[in-house]
Amino acid sequence: MTRAIWDHLLSEVRKAHTSHPGLSAFCPFPEDVREVEVLPNHIPPSDLLQAETRLAARRYFKVRDAFIAASPLARWRETYRGTDIGQDFLDRFACYCLIGAGGAFASNLMSGFVVYMPPGLWYPWHHHPAEEAYLVLAGEARFFREGQPMEVFGEGDVSVHASNQPHAMKTEDQAVMAYVVWRNGFGTPPVLTKT
Repeated sequence: MTRAIWDHLLSEVRKAHTSHPGLSAFCPFPEDVREVEVLPNHIPPSDLLQAETRLAARRYFKVRDAFIAASPLARWRETYRGTDIGQDFLDRFACYCLIGAGGAFASNLMSGFVVYMPPGLWYPWHHHPAEEAYLVLAGEARFFREGQPMEVFGEGDVSVHASNQPHAMKTEDQAVMAYVVWRNGFGTPPVLTKT
């Protein structure tokens, strides 16, 4: 049963990825995806995601629902534990990998994961060597990229971040869920950008 949940999620993610021209141009969906064992890790923000009622989606509701269905089985990340990011962020920011380190699948070509933020959360400026694309699956958020004007992105919009380009995100009245893809240099985790 567990593997069926992961396989269903991968299928929905593949459909969303390959049908979105901007995301497919950024990084084709990899052909080398293979199953790996997941060692679950629960964090409190996982419960927030499962109880969330403010993730409106029309086009990507199947992907949204598949990410939520798999969340009790996921190895939730704690990327910023031990930093000065603050307990409020740690208690409310949720992220788990589908393809890549800690995920149910592996690839040598890209990493893919989900990010969830409830309303009223600031994801501070950070950067990483991997080039990144966020596809908003549900809800809405403000996206900030160094050298670019702030943009409000909703379902179907993509925000692309160059290697080591500082970026940040903020939710207002709505929650947001995004499918995030990393290419090139995805073995190095993000770090907070010192300002």
